[in-house]
Amino acid sequence: MNTPIEREPDVLIVGAGLSGIDVAYRLQERCPDLTYDIVDSREAIGGTWDLFRYPGIRSDSDFFTLALPFHPWTGKDSIVEGEEILRYLAEVTHRYGIDRHLRLRTRVLSADWSSDTRRWNVRVEADGREEVYVVRFLVVCTGYYDYESPHDAGFAGIDSFDGPVIHPQFWPQDVDHRGKDVAVIGSGATSITLVPALARDGARVTMVQRTPTYVLAQPRHDVVADVLRRVLPAGAAHQVMRVKNTALQWGLYQACQRAPRAMRAVLRRGAVAGVGSEAIVDRHLTPPYDPWDQRLCIAPEGDFFTAIKDGTARIVTGTIESFVPEGVRMSDGTVVKADIVVTATGLRIKLMGGIDVSLDGRPVDVSEALVYRGAMLSGVPNLAFCVGYINLSWTMRSDLTARLVARVLRRFVDTGATQVVPVPPDDIGETGPLLDMKAGYLARAADSMPRATKRYPWTMAQNVVRDAWSTNRADLDDGLVWQVAR
Repeated sequence: MNTPIEREPDVLIVGAGLSGIDVAYRLQERCPDLTYDIVDSREAIGGTWDLFRYPGIRSDSDFFTLALPFHPWTGKDSIVEGEEILRYLAEVTHRYGIDRHLRLRTRVLSADWSSDTRRWNVRVEADGREEVYVVRFLVVCTGYYDYESPHDAGFAGIDSFDGPVIHPQFWPQDVDHRGKDVAVIGSGATSITLVPALARDGARVTMVQRTPTYVLAQPRHDVVADVLRRVLPAGAAHQVMRVKNTALQWGLYQACQRAPRAMRAVLRRGAVAGVGSEAIVDRHLTPPYDPWDQRLCIAPEGDFFTAIKDGTARIVTGTIESFVPEGVRMSDGTVVKADIVVTATGLRIKLMGGIDVSLDGRPVDVSEALVYRGAMLSGVPNLAFCVGYINLSWTMRSDLTARLVARVLRRFVDTGATQVVPVPPDDIGETGPLLDMKAGYLARAADSMPRATKRYPWTMAQNVVRDAWSTNRADLDDGLVWQVAR
């Protein structure tokens, strides 16, 4: 048996998507004296944007807030296609030398903390060979869902269907949907993206949903950006757009939370204007919950509404009884005929990328840990993780985490610290799941998530103003216990 190769950078970043690239930049910026590697099991960078290749894949929020704040977005559109996002990330990694630290096709299997050496021993498989990283600090930037196993809704009779059944997470590039009847099961962001994209390609699309979703039309192109770019340098224009769009998103969320009845009326008027039918909106686009109790979906240029209005797509609302050879049978006996069925039924949560984390050989149960500022786990030394907001662009939160991690690592360097561990007080009070929203994929995983309270430092508020204020000014002695080498 071959002896595993041993590597010893100061920091190991797991995941080469937006979050991992962001952490790498902030680490270079604040701690240039530390060495680091980024590993990713995929063959290319990009994370989510490299995985999802279904028709129409795009950002579900504007790219001025989703882009990395240190590298301005100069593209013409605000809502951006997946391929453009991948090109942007490739540009970022090359521009800042982050690509020199990348190791792709490298899957992390386990991470065990040694109290004796004050190091993480991280087992990885790289191109079929086992290696071991021995690192001072571990940062996990793998997002929060399972890349290999999406949610299985457990539809009855699925094997009886005569055509292909496709999950958007594994879209086959050789499928031809043009001129076909396509049933898209689901009403979330993926369905709202897929339906108009498939219709534009000539498919006859039926969106089959159990519960309606709020949909908001938004311009694909932002004319304010054009004006700013004419009078300001690219970086300054990007920052102004980032602030503007963050304020708009935050304001929309706050309005939905504080005046839900009024916002229901506003969103209904927009949907009626887009679809051209009150009956369709009342039957298929009026959820039983308040806006932003679950995620609000964006339709660039109202493309989803247009597909419904011009008849290239339709919506069926009800409960699926089973699949049948010719399509999907609903509980009322009607059959949605389909040549292809797309099960856009949600994601499966998998925090920490499925890595087996242990302390001196004892497994860590993430669900029993408290979160420190949404970035570290109580009782777990020298480890950070990164998740984004669920009501704003992912990067708005991931950059706060990246900055916080860089501050923690800077203190390691300046003080000679060997260990930092979050330790909550005994009177922590009531706790709930870290990501607390009624969305199905989050509700299904609530018991497996780390816990959070309502007060800092043991929380991560879904409120960018409050969260940014607290995180950027964090007292690194409040809730963290440091050990310095003697």
